[in-house]
Amino acid sequence: MTQASNASKNQSPVIVTAGDLPLHCPGAKAPLWSMHPRVFLDIVDTGSVKCPYCSTEYKLAEGTVIHAH
Repeated sequence: MTQASNASKNQSPVIVTAGDLPLHCPGAKAPLWSMHPRVFLDIVDTGSVKCPYCSTEYKLAEGTVIHAH
């Protein structure tokens, strides 16, 4: 997963896989200028989610299988 802010509406969603869960924004590799309080995002039910702070859009990769714990 690439953790970069895409606050611009012209950016593609960040594609995430089961290995990226639990999903949070910003990620560890996000640039310092894009930091905001960490927020955990629920992507499992809808397949996509938008960060309420920076508007980065995340989308679950097609075919991703989520295993219950």
